[in-house]
Amino acid sequence: MSVGKKLFALAAPLALLALSACTTGLPTQVQRFQAMPAPQGQAFVIVPANEANRGGLEFSQYAALVRGRLIAQGYVEAPKPEDATLIVTLDYGIDDGRERIVSYPDPFYGGWGGWGHGRWGRGWGGGFGGYRGWSGWGGWGGWGGYDTYSYTVFTSYLDLDIRRAADGQSLFEGLAQAHSRSNQLPELVPDLVEAMFTGFPGNSGETVRITVAPERERR
Repeated sequence: MSVGKKLFALAAPLALLALSACTTGLPTQVQRFQAMPAPQGQAFVIVPANEANRGGLEFSQYAALVRGRLIAQGYVEAPKPEDATLIVTLDYGIDDGRERIVSYPDPFYGGWGGWGHGRWGRGWGGGFGGYRGWSGWGGWGGWGGYDTYSYTVFTSYLDLDIRRAADGQSLFEGLAQAHSRSNQLPELVPDLVEAMFTGFPGNSGETVRITVAPERERR
């Protein structure tokens, strides 16, 4: 799957993914197709999808997380690549982010209903709604106006493919994606791995949403 498709395949709305300043966990969408054999000690080797990452410290750190999960499932790491019966291809990344603008009603700004006729201009407040001045007979006009702020949302992904070494037959294709306000992969990839292996290997063709608890809550 291309990087572009990985980064824009996530269909869950941002509101559903509960972006907030609080650390409440990472809501992740996981898509899986699988025909995995029951674990009976099959030997695996983990390789990068991007050859430029081979031997890199960052890749090694993320591969170690996947390695631990596979071993916990009942697979074993091959002593040499040529001894592997399963080839595990790992890819990961994050986009450049998209700006989101949010507006909330602000009870402390806005116009008053007033006396007489005519209107003043935008007046005070600018984008907050401003003082709307005289608006015809009618007494109190209620509160109006909005507070507006913006923030950047990043989309990260973890792509995990497993093939049979003997003939290249695909056994597992998994894609985990998440929206976050952090663009730090060392913080995000452990949660993406956690989501990928929650209920692994899962039902083929399923797309599930998994909220990974903060690390301190998983201890």
